[in-house]
Amino acid sequence: MGNPLLSFVRLLAYLAFTLPLMPVQALAVALRLDLARTLPVFYHRKCLAIMGFRVEVEGERLTRPPVLYVCNHASYLDITVLGSLIPGSFVAKSEVKTWPFFGWLAQLQRTVFVVRRGNHAGRQRDSITERLNKGGNLVLFPEGTSNDGNRVLPFKSALFAAAETRIGGERVQVQPVSIAYTRLNGIPIGRAFRPFFAWYGDMALAGHLWRVLGLGIVTVSVRFHPPVTLDDFPDRKAMATYCGQQVLLGVAAANAGREMPALPLPGAAPAEATEAA
Repeated sequence: MGNPLLSFVRLLAYLAFTLPLMPVQALAVALRLDLARTLPVFYHRKCLAIMGFRVEVEGERLTRPPVLYVCNHASYLDITVLGSLIPGSFVAKSEVKTWPFFGWLAQLQRTVFVVRRGNHAGRQRDSITERLNKGGNLVLFPEGTSNDGNRVLPFKSALFAAAETRIGGERVQVQPVSIAYTRLNGIPIGRAFRPFFAWYGDMALAGHLWRVLGLGIVTVSVRFHPPVTLDDFPDRKAMATYCGQQVLLGVAAANAGREMPALPLPGAAPAEATEAA
């Protein structure tokens, strides 16, 4: 599936655009210029155009940093989609740092690398908290891994430890985000074809990217849900569960092409009772 000629042309355009910008971003990071924060957004937007991706956004993104965005994870493609919308960095597993080429790009975007196995929860929290304290936005994938795009795995509460951070005496804001790959050349993508965009298991990265580049025009749905703080919940586990359910509803609604039902905060009055009051 896919057009090899289209894959070749898009890959050539991608490399021709990316390679000259890498030293520019490296210099901006080294000199701590504001360009290090704004250039990635410009870069990812242009990459989406090269790759033939169209992003549809619903909801309002928090624009006052720092914000911890928590999102479902289907593919490395999520980085480009979310990076085109959010000025900030990503939280990724430490193995990504060693990947050829893409590991370099991750470092240039000042990715926070964490060890997600063993007893490293405290170190993860400290790394994420340090970046938030410096006023930077972070995008976190609390599932801990990618999947086939047809579901959302349970959010790991340990990765929400940074939600305990206080900035200026107030809890850091956490905004759930849903991402779904919904249409190919205007035609809805069903369950059978959604894994063409998801990258998971033992899929080869190069082969997967080559196929994606030859597929045509891809529509991606991104929904920003209402933000929350840890003060809205009894503990991190409840917060992780709520955010996971919010994101799951958003993904399911986008995949089905329907409106998303509202999910009240724990302890909030039901919608009918609120309206009646």
